[in-house]
Amino acid sequence: MKSRDRIAQFLEAIQAERDAASNTIASYARDLLDYEEFLMSRNTDIIEAMRPDIEAYLVDQTDRGMAETTRARRLSALRQFYRFCFLEGWREDDPAALIKGPKRRRALPGTLSEDNVDRLLEAASSTGKNQTERLRNTCLMQILYATGLRVTELVSLPVAAVRGNPQMILVRGKGGRERMVPLSVPAKTALEAWLTERDRLQALATKKGKPDSAHLFPARGKRGHMTRERFFLLTKELAANAGLDPSTISPHTLRHAFATHLLSHGADLRVIQTLLGHASIGTTEIYTHVQDARMKELVFEKHPLAAETAPDLEDGDDWPHKP
Repeated sequence: MKSRDRIAQFLEAIQAERDAASNTIASYARDLLDYEEFLMSRNTDIIEAMRPDIEAYLVDQTDRGMAETTRARRLSALRQFYRFCFLEGWREDDPAALIKGPKRRRALPGTLSEDNVDRLLEAASSTGKNQTERLRNTCLMQILYATGLRVTELVSLPVAAVRGNPQMILVRGKGGRERMVPLSVPAKTALEAWLTERDRLQALATKKGKPDSAHLFPARGKRGHMTRERFFLLTKELAANAGLDPSTISPHTLRHAFATHLLSHGADLRVIQTLLGHASIGTTEIYTHVQDARMKELVFEKHPLAAETAPDLEDGDDWPHKP
C-alpha cells in the first residue's frame, strides 16, 4: 500500500471515530504531506521512518522558522499517525511515542472593551451595499456577541434552528457535541429583521426555480452558506468602519469578548464553559487570567500612588511584591 493511501486511511479513521471538523482533517493532511515531502528528500518512506527521521524533521521545522505552535501541532499529527500505524499492524513499533516537542504557550486571547463592542455592532448596522447586507451584518454580529459561537458554528447555522421566535438555539459544535445558547434581546430583534428579509429573498428565488436554502446565512458557494473566510474579511471591514484597528479584531475576538464580559459581570465559570462548548474547564479558565491581567494593568495605570514605570509582571506573579 502506498504511503498516500495510508495517510488517507488515517484521516478517514479519525474523521469517523472522532467526528473531527473538516478544518482539523485538512490541517492533519497538510502536516503529514509536509512531513512526507521532507522524508522523500532523505529517500525515506513515511512508514519506514525511524525516530531520528522524525527528530530531523522537527529540527528542520525550527531551521525554517516555524512557530512553536506549528511545530507542536505537527508533532501531534505525527504521534497520532504512527500510533494508528502501530495499531493497524503496519509497524511493529511507534517511533514517535517518546519524542518530546515544544510545549504550546498559553497565550492570553485578545478581547474588546464593552464600548468597542458597541462601536462594532453600530458599524454592522450601517455597513453594506444595501439594506439586505446591513440586516445580515447586524444579525451576524449580534448573534456572535450574544452567544460566543465559533465562526463555523455561526455561518453554518441552519435556519430551522431559529424558527419560532426561540429564547435559545441549539448549536452543534466540535466533535458533534450539542449545546443550547440563549439569545439576547438585541440579537432576537436583529434575527427577526434578518429572517423577514431572508425569507423574502428566498421566496423570490423559489419563483425562479431555485431550491430552498437550509442555512440562516445562505450563499452561492458549494457549501451553501457564508464562508469563514468571507466573515473574517467582513469583521475586518466592520472594525475599520468603527474606527478600530482591524489587525487586532477577528470573529474570535468577539467570542473572547463574550466570555470575558460575562465573567466580569459575575457569571460562573462552569456556565461560561457550557456556553462556549469547551470540553474541559481548563480551557475556559484562561479567561480568569485575562481578568487578572486587566486588573493589574488598571491598578498600575489608574492608582494615584502607582509608580511611574510599573513592574513587568508575568501571570502568576504576586502583587504587591513581598519585601
